[in-house]
Amino acid sequence: MTQIPPTELAARLATGLLSFPVTHFDDNLAFAEARYREHLAWQAGFGVAGLFAAGGTGEGFSLTSAEIGSVVRAAVGEIGDVVPVVAPATGSTAQATEQALAAEKAGAAGLLLFPPYLTEATQAGLIAHVSAVCRATTLGVIVYSRANAVLDDVTVAELADRNPNLVGLKDGVGDIERMTRTYARLGDRLVYIGGLPTAETFALPLLQLGVTTYSSALYNFLPEFALRFFAAVRAQDRTTVYQLLNDFVIPYLDIRDRARGYAVSIIKAGLTAVGRDGGRVRPPLTDLTDTDRSDLAALVDKVR
Repeated sequence: MTQIPPTELAARLATGLLSFPVTHFDDNLAFAEARYREHLAWQAGFGVAGLFAAGGTGEGFSLTSAEIGSVVRAAVGEIGDVVPVVAPATGSTAQATEQALAAEKAGAAGLLLFPPYLTEATQAGLIAHVSAVCRATTLGVIVYSRANAVLDDVTVAELADRNPNLVGLKDGVGDIERMTRTYARLGDRLVYIGGLPTAETFALPLLQLGVTTYSSALYNFLPEFALRFFAAVRAQDRTTVYQLLNDFVIPYLDIRDRARGYAVSIIKAGLTAVGRDGGRVRPPLTDLTDTDRSDLAALVDKVR
């Protein structure tokens, strides 16, 4: 498979909606490749601009490096010729570097670099971490700014200057001043991706800050709704955006917020609600209760 140049990857991702497909597990919580491939084939049929394999909604934090490799290879094999597959790089700097090399070998279109595992770091330390992964691959890299790896504008600018293959910043913080400073400093050097859960809630205001696309978890089970919402955001159609927020997104958030970890569990439950069997989540996440599943199914029925 021909590798997509980093600048081309950024341009393609900026054209439309993005999403994190869930990772399917069997009854023993092992990777269920056939169901995952079926899901990806369905997801690729609606015109999404890119799919992030084994990411946050894909429970990448619960997968071993070997399992991440299997998920990425399956994704590339199933849809890599149709939709750019962005692979994860997670854990320590050494682990993230190994995963970057494996992703490139598997034919992934790019990388999403997650925060390093269970440690605090200075901005200088984060520069070293991100740069090490960028140097390890020729793939385009998107860095996820969140949790213990929140990047300030000076850091992002230095990283972009040092690493030509750093092509994107995914914002998981929603700090208006930080994002404004970053976009003011770098302009269109990077593609800016919204990464807050649930991204639709923040999409319209973040558009004004240069965040032109976002990763929609809702796309997993309501792709037509997610694309309609994205089109309304891009058109700055406030009436439609707020109608859809009130009709579905805000009631959905109310269910999601009933328990910690539901941001992932509710997506798998949503798939089940539309008849596509999302299956269970891995610990430490917990599945929705029967009551929460029933409430979600009723809400989904209203917008289908």
